[in-house]
Amino acid sequence: MEIKEVEKKEESKANAASIDRMFAVGAHFGYSKSRRHPSIKPYIFGVKNWVEIIDLEKTNELLESAKEFAKQLGAEGKTLLFVGSKNEAKEAVKEGADSISMPHVTGRWIGGTITNFSEIKKRISKMDELSTKKDKGELAQKYTKKEQVMLDREINNLKENFFGIKDITDIPHALFIIDTKAEEIAMKEAKAKGIPVIGLLNSDSNLNDVDYPIVANDANQASIKFFIEEIIASFKEGIKA
Repeated sequence: MEIKEVEKKEESKANAASIDRMFAVGAHFGYSKSRRHPSIKPYIFGVKNWVEIIDLEKTNELLESAKEFAKQLGAEGKTLLFVGSKNEAKEAVKEGADSISMPHVTGRWIGGTITNFSEIKKRISKMDELSTKKDKGELAQKYTKKEQVMLDREINNLKENFFGIKDITDIPHALFIIDTKAEEIAMKEAKAKGIPVIGLLNSDSNLNDVDYPIVANDANQASIKFFIEEIIASFKEGIKA
């Protein structure tokens, strides 16, 4: 058997295994036809119980392209910002980003996070300053109890909005967004700055807005976690290369 034939068989086995794993986590479930964005039509396999079924063979092709880009980012030491504020995504986004020491946004996307980063850096600096003073007991020495309560509230708000990006010194080289429709502002800011986006998106989203789209279930914890782990594995592979 020729080497090329062996390679094709191995690739076919790998693709089949990947599709099986996607099917197992429910990645094939889209939304109803009435919610489908026109750009997603080629990726729909059929309909079951009023729910559109995504063609996972085509999803796998998209995933491979996104993984190759993630691998390249890792190899070049680039920053990949993970974004996912929906409840089903928060935990997986944070854990995934932390596992490769990358920044993340799991709360509300603050306008200007990319397009007005200089202002965002000021907010991060304020968060660090107040947190440090609190830890050293300086706030207790200088402010009344009522004022301390207000400052604690401000610190918590700053941490909620900026803690996940506290270590970045410049705008990221790429974004990985869970549910590109829900994260519309992040998408717009990335486009305005020419920053490429890997996006996990369901049948209600515009595929044409995303540089590296992955059409699959973006509303299920298991599905979201699967795709995050796939991108992270490729990023790590790039680091080791």
